[in-house]
Amino acid sequence: MSDTYTPPEVWTWEEPSGGKFASVNRPVSGATHDAELPDGEHPLQLHSMATPNGVKVTIMLEELLEAGHSAEYDAWPIKIFDGDQFGSGFVGINPNSKIPALIDKAPAGGGEPLRVFESGSILVYLAEKFSAFLSTDIAERTETMNWLFWQMGSAPFLGGGFGHFYHYAPEKYEYPINRYTMEVKRQLDVLDKHLAGNEFLAGSYGIADMATFPWYGELIISEMYEAQKFLDVETYTHVKRWAEQIKARPAVQRGERVNKFWGDEDEQVPERHSADDFG
Repeated sequence: MSDTYTPPEVWTWEEPSGGKFASVNRPVSGATHDAELPDGEHPLQLHSMATPNGVKVTIMLEELLEAGHSAEYDAWPIKIFDGDQFGSGFVGINPNSKIPALIDKAPAGGGEPLRVFESGSILVYLAEKFSAFLSTDIAERTETMNWLFWQMGSAPFLGGGFGHFYHYAPEKYEYPINRYTMEVKRQLDVLDKHLAGNEFLAGSYGIADMATFPWYGELIISEMYEAQKFLDVETYTHVKRWAEQIKARPAVQRGERVNKFWGDEDEQVPERHSADDFG
């Protein structure tokens, strides 16, 4: 137990903690204000932000379009630091108030519009809707689901654990940084050993790769968390090969720009309504 902090008998939320995400997190759910969501002309309406979880879905949508599927979509920005995710309209399509969230106004078989939330759920939904990037072969489909759910369960250790304590926390503490660094490096080792004998995660390129790349691929080849030297990422040579191969795909490059409203202007596409928005 720390010499400087003793947990109270009952925890209460008195004020936001420090750090970049202080205004984002709170211990209750639900809307804080009324705000209708915009609605575009396309059947698929995405409300998101270009974080790794959001990028998974925009990569998928751009890959579908690249492959010739009728997957045109409108992508509307959700600015989480402004509290957009707590507006009544967004809470109506995702009661968990996290991006991304999707509305399909023309679901298969007809009927009322469907809401789809959680990035993994959206990837599976789109793959099944368009019969793409998810094999019907039972072995490959199962392996895809294995890696998709691996990513969904593992990424919180990378983002909310390592990324938070190493990069975003207002103060650095040795114990949580060591704890999450050990786990992230173990996960990278899992990926590296698997990719040593496999071009992609589950046979052919598919939704498991799209889900994993924005987290683990970008961790290896970009300045994500400014932790590349600290994690010694160059040692994960097979993950690097895989990440660079995916990064070279035009649809991936487009997908990473959608709902991005920070950084270099030529990389930003805050809203996406057609291919013309990429310039």
